[in-house]
Amino acid sequence: SDTPNLASAGDSTPGARGINGGGQAPSPISTTNIIDYINIASTGDATDFGDLSETRNNWGGNGASSSTRGLFIGGNPGSGFSNTIDFVTISSTGNAQDFGDTVTAVRRHGAASNATRGLYFGGQTPTNQDLIGYMTIASTGNAGDFGNLTSTRHGHLAGCGSPTRILAAGGDTVNNIDMITISTLGDAQDFGDLLEAAWGVVGSSNSTRGIFAGGNTTPTFSNTIQYVTIATTGNAINFGDLLVANYIQGGCSSPTRSVVSGGNPSGQTNAIEYVNILTQGDSVDFGDLTQARYATSSFSNGHGGL
Repeated sequence: SDTPNLASAGDSTPGARGINGGGQAPSPISTTNIIDYINIASTGDATDFGDLSETRNNWGGNGASSSTRGLFIGGNPGSGFSNTIDFVTISSTGNAQDFGDTVTAVRRHGAASNATRGLYFGGQTPTNQDLIGYMTIASTGNAGDFGNLTSTRHGHLAGCGSPTRILAAGGDTVNNIDMITISTLGDAQDFGDLLEAAWGVVGSSNSTRGIFAGGNTTPTFSNTIQYVTIATTGNAINFGDLLVANYIQGGCSSPTRSVVSGGNPSGQTNAIEYVNILTQGDSVDFGDLTQARYATSSFSNGHGGL
């Protein structure tokens, strides 16, 4: 990382910072505004970052971020739908600030970004959507209409990408992987298929390889980790297994590691686990979130789109 100050005093290795915001926490707290962070290059428990502008859950599995700024997009503020876009400066700590509004209030969508643009896609408004919306991360303002997915779907779509291409995977009971050329405006195209139809899959990537993990395959949950080569097209390939079957997790990454956080294996969990993106194999324990929850919005300043 070119920003070693992002590490905390106890970290042995500086590195990219991963952020988790909001989510569904255990009773009596139904939704949360907590933002916490980790140093992806090390292992250990998350640290408090600040708060969202409102309590929200049922976000997409990812937020959108550049190397300096991260966006939290839409969601469920306890009931209904939110059009709020918040932003934080990743290298600092503190509460989120207002960025603008989504095209329409939306929840259960997916999101991903390169260094310039953040995209969100699918979700409910409350009808299932195929809309792709976009924001210029370095500015503030309302989202614009980018195009459409290959099909309408919701259910926490998995998002990841490279500097030129975004992938949107899963949702509802489909195994579709769509690809979007992020520098243009227009509709998504078919990329290939996940190993199984699932919603609540989480996505992350470096610039070469996209990782998809977990998911609700109805009536069971999946512990499958799978991957694709982003620059090509084709179906996903088995990578390894999560520690437990899980879905609706947060996902973030550095150039070498993919990290998944929280989720709902049988109730909210605070577990964080990771894999090395360039290899194949099962995930290993990283540490714990500051609060057990699922349906967080997650991003980093070292993901594959940068």
